Amino acid sequence: MNKLKISFGVIIATRNIFNFELAVEARKKVLEKLAKMGFETVILPGNDTPTGNIEGYEDAVKCAKYFKQNAEKIDGIIVVLPNFGDELGVVNSIKMSGLNVPVLVQACDDDNDKVDVKSRRDAFCGKLSVCNNLYQYGIKFTDTTYHTYSLDSEEFTADIYKFAAVCRVVKGMKGLRVGAIGTRPIGFQTMRFSEKILQKSDITIVPVDMSEIIAAAEKMDTNAKEVVEKAEAIQQYGTCKILHKGQILKQARFGLAVENWIQENNIDISALQCWDSIEKNYGCAACVTMSMMGEKLMPSACEVDVAGTIGMYALALAAEKPSALLDWNNNFGTDRNKVVCTHCSNYPKSFFENEIEIGSLDILGTVLGQEDTFGAVKGKVAPGKMTYFRISTDDSKGIIKSYLGEGKITNDPYGMDGGIAICEIPNLQVLMKYMCKNGFEHHVGMVRGHVAGVLEEAIGNYLGWDLYIHQ
Repeated sequence: MNKLKISFGVIIATRNIFNFELAVEARKKVLEKLAKMGFETVILPGNDTPTGNIEGYEDAVKCAKYFKQNAEKIDGIIVVLPNFGDELGVVNSIKMSGLNVPVLVQACDDDNDKVDVKSRRDAFCGKLSVCNNLYQYGIKFTDTTYHTYSLDSEEFTADIYKFAAVCRVVKGMKGLRVGAIGTRPIGFQTMRFSEKILQKSDITIVPVDMSEIIAAAEKMDTNAKEVVEKAEAIQQYGTCKILHKGQILKQARFGLAVENWIQENNIDISALQCWDSIEKNYGCAACVTMSMMGEKLMPSACEVDVAGTIGMYALALAAEKPSALLDWNNNFGTDRNKVVCTHCSNYPKSFFENEIEIGSLDILGTVLGQEDTFGAVKGKVAPGKMTYFRISTDDSKGIIKSYLGEGKITNDPYGMDGGIAICEIPNLQVLMKYMCKNGFEHHVGMVRGHVAGVLEEAIGNYLGWDLYIHQ
């Protein structure tokens, strides 16, 4: 996530029949605000235009050129209308810059006691003109909570943080490289996906055979410094219930082999063949390796669920927290708005917000043996707000489709092993019917906190993927 710090291009617009001092004051206030919030800015130097801000075509040419020169630094554009503004100055600045980034449009309140010729803003009206032009030019943009408000308002601060999260998601999805480590299990046709459809959205899949990872792990010296350090990190990560020390060292070598391949191939996120080749041919489970990567905000999905890990990454980008991949697994008695979500599991440690145990896979362990299935991360997920999201490639329609919603994880007890999250989702049965009718998978990504608004804007508006928002 360190590479995804956000920097904004800033346009302060003004119109000559209004008091330009309002724009001069706004420029200073906005730049100070963004700096205090920790964001970097790119803005045309104040002495490059007559008023220090953007008005008309000539100013737009200068602004566009400056933005183009600094394009790599700009993740989103914030447009501020301290008065009516100049619609052509705004739209041409963006269009001629060639930037294809999210745009936030803000307009300032008029005060009822300051509507004389020298004091009035008319930004309420000007915003409609600016947005109309953006619409005409096909430039996607984000609106603010209220049509107008003060630059000092809490709403503007909240909207900037939300917009930054939208920019993080959009930026993170551009040029995304997904490692597909191994092939999907034979019994899971549901995990199929289209590389070509994903490539249309600038998402590249990089495959590797599991045998290459296993071979790399087996070549490592168990006494090597990096292996010993990785084994210690695993033991510190959770309570280890093991048969002997060799299991942890084996797990450490596998984890290093995966991480080395990811680094060598410039991979952002991954999906692994978690069973049963690694258990049969090497002798451990993949879960804790995947969990530890997820904790670093590099999600890794089970059963080579490439679409699943992309959804997990979007959640992690939006919330800046580790996300997890869960099964929609069991009904919760006769409560039709609750569902038992589980996995073996590979949930990141902080997703649990509870103590975790690292042990053997419960179901596969009965078939393949406890010793060869060590590495599952187990525990009950603490209660709290959560957001769920899933993408899927639809070959028949040639699209990426998705669904999104919010709910909560409850504190209900449940006597099942693995990673357990009892979830309460309003109108759950409606969601299940939608998923069944539209061919969605049994996996879903979740992250702690409510960030559906961020993903609705990033996925539905800017990325243009088909999106169902569950209410």
